[in-house]
Formats: sequence, C-alpha cells, structure tokens
Amino acid sequence: MTYILDTEVKFLPGVGPKRAELLQKELNICTFGDMLRHFPFRYVDKTRIYTIREMNEDLPYVVLKGKIVGFREVNAAQKRLVAVFADSTGSIDLVWFKGISFIQKNLHAGGVYTIFGKPTSFNGRLNIVHPELEDMVKEEGKITSSIQAVYGSTERLKDMGLGTRAIGRLQSALLGMALPRIEETLPPYIVEANRFISLREALLNIHFPQSPELLRKAQDRLKFEELFYVELSILRTRTKRIKANNGFCFSQVGEFFNHFFYHNLPFELTGAQKRVIKEIRADTGSGRQMNRLLQGDVGSGKTMVALMCMLIAADNGFQSCIMAPTEILATQHFKSMSEMLHDMNVSVALLSGSTKKAERRTLLEKLVQGEINILVGTHALIEDAVRFRQLGLVVIDEQHRFGVAQRGRLWEKSDHPPHILVMTATPIPRTLAMTLYGDLDVSVIDELPPGRKPIKTVHFFDSKRDRVFGFMREQIAAGRQVYVVYPLIWESEKMDYKNLQDGWEIITQAFPAPRYRVCMVHGQLKNDEKEAAMQEFVRGDAHIMVATSVIEVGVNVPNASVMVIESTERFGLAQLHQLRGRVGRGAEQSFCILMSGVKLSSYSRRRIEMMCSTNDGFQIAEADLKLRGPGDLEGTLQSGMAFDLRIANLGTDGKILEYARKCAEQVLNDDPLLSDSKNALLLKTLGKLRDSTKDYSVIS
Repeated sequence: MTYILDTEVKFLPGVGPKRAELLQKELNICTFGDMLRHFPFRYVDKTRIYTIREMNEDLPYVVLKGKIVGFREVNAAQKRLVAVFADSTGSIDLVWFKGISFIQKNLHAGGVYTIFGKPTSFNGRLNIVHPELEDMVKEEGKITSSIQAVYGSTERLKDMGLGTRAIGRLQSALLGMALPRIEETLPPYIVEANRFISLREALLNIHFPQSPELLRKAQDRLKFEELFYVELSILRTRTKRIKANNGFCFSQVGEFFNHFFYHNLPFELTGAQKRVIKEIRADTGSGRQMNRLLQGDVGSGKTMVALMCMLIAADNGFQSCIMAPTEILATQHFKSMSEMLHDMNVSVALLSGSTKKAERRTLLEKLVQGEINILVGTHALIEDAVRFRQLGLVVIDEQHRFGVAQRGRLWEKSDHPPHILVMTATPIPRTLAMTLYGDLDVSVIDELPPGRKPIKTVHFFDSKRDRVFGFMREQIAAGRQVYVVYPLIWESEKMDYKNLQDGWEIITQAFPAPRYRVCMVHGQLKNDEKEAAMQEFVRGDAHIMVATSVIEVGVNVPNASVMVIESTERFGLAQLHQLRGRVGRGAEQSFCILMSGVKLSSYSRRRIEMMCSTNDGFQIAEADLKLRGPGDLEGTLQSGMAFDLRIANLGTDGKILEYARKCAEQVLNDDPLLSDSKNALLLKTLGKLRDSTKDYSVIS
C-alpha cells in the first residue's frame, strides 16, 4: 500500500495532470510529501488591520477592511480593471490585469470586503495590484490561520492559477486528507530529549500556525530534522571512507619532489604551505583515498602546493590532472608549471577546447601510454575520449565553478578512486563547509607570502571619476598597471549598468595614444585575440586592461597595482573579492576602487561597506552567506547540493546546524552501523533520502 505522502500530487483535489506536470517542472513537486515540504518563505499577521490613511508604498503586505465604492476604470482593450476601495479614512485603487471577467462577476459595488496586498504608487495615487479579497473565497471546512503563509511560486504557475493563495488552499486540503496518516520521522528518544513537537503538529503549524509560539516550535523541529539527516548521512559516509583501505599509496617522496624543492622552488614556502603539504603527504601515504578541501585566499600559494603534491604522485608512478574553470587560468597553470619544471624530466600537457585536433589526438595517445605526468585542462578533461594509464591524483581549482556532476565525471576517469584535492580561493563559511563539504578533510593556507601589503579598498560615486582617472595617471607614471572591470560587454536596455564598449571609448579618450596603451579582454573575443591582449598586459606593454569579470581568475600580473570595478553594485561579494585579488601580487601598495551610482540599495551598500572594511576572505564569505544564502555562493542552485534544504538557512541557522551535527555524531558514536532497533527509523529515513538524491560526497 502506498504511503500517503508518496502519492502523486496529481491526485490532490484541485491539481490534476496538467497542474501536476507544471508543479514538477517549476518547483520539483511530485508527491504529497513534496507539496507539504514546499514551506512558506514568510508569514503575514492578518490580525493587524490597517486603515487607508496609514498606507504608504514602503509597507509590506497589509490587511484592509472597507467597501468597493465603484469602478474608476474598466479598460478591456488594455486588459485593466480599476476599482475604488474606501474606508472611513480615505480611498485606494485596486487594480487587476488578469482574471478580469472572473473579478467582475464576483465583485460588487457597495460590497464589504477584507483585502490583502502590497501597497504601491502609480501617478501619485496609492494602489494595490491583484489584491486578495477574502469574501471571494469560501473557507468553510478548510484549515486556516490568522498568521498567513506566503509561498514561493513562478509566473507560469500563477498563469495557471497557482499563486501563493491557491497553494495555501492546496496545503489546507492536503493536510485535511493526510494529517492523521503522517508517520513520524525521528525516533522517540530524539523527540523526547529535545522536547520537539510531533511531525504532524510541526507540518500543521508551519503551514497554518495556530499561534506564534507553535510556529516557532514547528520551525525548530523541521529545521533540526532537515539538518540532522544531512549531517547523519555525511558523517556515515565519512566514517566508511576513513575505515576503508581503498586508496593508492604514495609510499615515497622521491627524486622529482626533492629536486624541485632544493633546486627549482622560486621562493621559500610559508609555514602554512609546509603544514598543508604534510597533511596531504600523510593522506596519500596512508593507503586511504584522500578527499581534501584546500582553502586559501587569493595569492596564498595553493597552486604551488598542488604542483608539489603532483610531483609526489609522479615519484610513485602515478599521473595527475588539474582542472581549471577557464582557458585563461588553465593556460596560466600550464605555463607557470612548465617554466618551474623546465629542467626536470616531468611531462606537462595542456588540454582545452581550443586544442587542435591533431595535437589532441597525439596528447590523448601519450596520456593512455603514461607518457604525460601532469595534464592541465578545462572542462575538456571530462570528455569521454580522455583516458589515463594510472590516474592517482585529481586537483580541481576554483571548484565552486564546476557542477558536482562534472567533478564526478573526472573522478570516474580511474578504475580505482584517485586522491582528490579541491581548491578554492573563495573561503567557505563553516556552516556551508559542514553541509556541502562535510565529508572532506579541510586544509587552510592562512598566510600570504612575505612582503605582500594589504590592498586598500575605497568607494567612489561616478561623479568622482575625474579624481579616479587622476589617481590612475599617477600610478601609471610610477610604472604601475591598471585593471578596469565592467559587468557588461554591451549596453543593456534592461540594466542601467556601465558597459565595456562605452567604457573603452571613455578610457581611450581619457588616456590617449601614444602616451597610453589600453588593451581589452572579454568573453566574446576569439581565444587568440584574448591571449594576445593578455600577453600585452603581462609584458607591461599595455598600461590599462579594460575587461569584464573573465579576469576574475587566472590573471597574475605582479606589476598591476590598481583594480577599478565599475557598477560595483552589480557584483556579489565573493566576485568582488576575487577581482580585488588580481592586484596586490607584488611588493608595492595596491588599491581597489569601487565605483557606483548614487542610488544604492541597502543590500548593495552593505556589500560595499564590507569590501572597504576588510581583506579577510573568511569574513567576506560569512557576510556573503548571510546576504545571499548558500545557493549563489557555491553555485548550488545551478549544480545541486547532495541534499536540498527546504526550510533551514545556512546563513541564519548555524547554531541549529552545529547542534544537529553534534546529535548525529553522538548517534554514530553509540551505534556506528545504526543496527540498534531504536535507530531503525533513522536507517529507513536515510534510505529514502538516498533514493531521492545522488550522493556526491565522495567526489567533493
């Protein structure tokens, strides 16, 4: 017999096959259980009744009571209906652009209504667009609450009549059918120890809170459960990996490593780099598969650590590969590694989308024969034709730029699990690391090479551009170089941001030839054009590089001391920090200048203030998580986390996460196999989670 929450959502009254298909496409809702776990993203207290005199467009959603006193405008050609709604303090317009015929049939002048909506202003008059009218919906026999849930929807769902109000009615109908048959998902000893309300009470009160206190208890219970099972699954996987003796053993540090360390190393390693190499050496020599995350700020020397570890792999007869997200970065890795290994019998090759066909064929043959020790590349490395003779170490640079499935395809290039080292210059907040990377051991390079000075970051409005240009001229006169980065290549009708094409005209006029040389780099240039411009800047022949964020990673010019970022409000914190990291790579003082328009949202202002206040990547990452959430920060909205978080928020629920992890650790310490009868429910629930998600933990 099918468990009630496993029932297909099309069988819920009010859904049907067409709506079910759209719910699956738009919100990934396939079953009754999925629908119940489509949680509200906020709530509106409808016990507070406003007067029209109190209205202003800065208010959130409000409740009004009054009369429809007439229709000010009915325009069928423009598909617009405007009604005048009044109470004893004034009047406001109600506006509809859709469903007009239905509204006209059910709306009557002189009728008393309770309306709900967001006040806005048009032509100096307040209005509410598409308000909800309580009297138009029959609520008899339905589960309701004066604290109204607001659900996420999409334009396509709204067009099919599935806005937040309709979703609420579906939740009411579903709870009326399913609530008595919903089974508990946490063992009694965990529920009792934490004084949680039951799952049934939690689901009822998360959708239809019977009181603010019960809403809080429902949120606490459901957030804990979600995070507890994520951590329980991750920790079980980690325990199995650590116990398994299934990795290649790099038993020796040999001639390649030692020759490089004593003769080719271009600078002395920092203490942090030495510590991390020892950690990796211990992993790869243990007989267990290494799965390690290497965090380090921009310019901290992660690539040098990776190269030296690849030399240990070569000392033990294994091949290595390093995958970078852009051709610029892959090419830079290839050139710098080749130069540092110039007098050593270590074969380094580059594979990217622009590798010529004949060259690619030769390279792939050498790779299979084991004649290539280190392969550097882009996404081209995951192509089916790329096969290794003995792949022992996989390094993934700027790992957040790759989807988990892409990383998995690279891992599958070996018949036996290779050692995995994933690197990021975007420091990962602790809460995010505990969920996305909870199965990985973590190393941190928390030192910059000696002699580096902190980058000075300042903010200027566009009106101060002449002052910024004057500073750029001073820096160029002192022998330095300058980046100017734009968010767009071309002008956009939809977005009022600076663009590279207009910027090029302004810069070349302000810095005319032949006194100044300006080059340009953006993603739509051909590879050879891009490379020529890059090399011109690297050689110092160009004073200014005008670019898009394509230079976010992969450009290393120690002589560049100024980074000017146009329309700063267009960029996220992590991206701004990455762009800033393009300067400050030499011994001279470097500067990051954030340019913006005068009109800034509070969100943009907070980002700019954070950038100006600190160079600490971890502080910035924590702030980014709180401001934006985990999806954008690590690409998980595009790539998919191993578990989708439906209610917990890693930016705000860090304490719940840490407590859930401690509880999961205690459970596994007491019963590592979950074989005790009291944990049967945990094992069953984990099985269901595994069936509905793909486990990417072993591939980072």
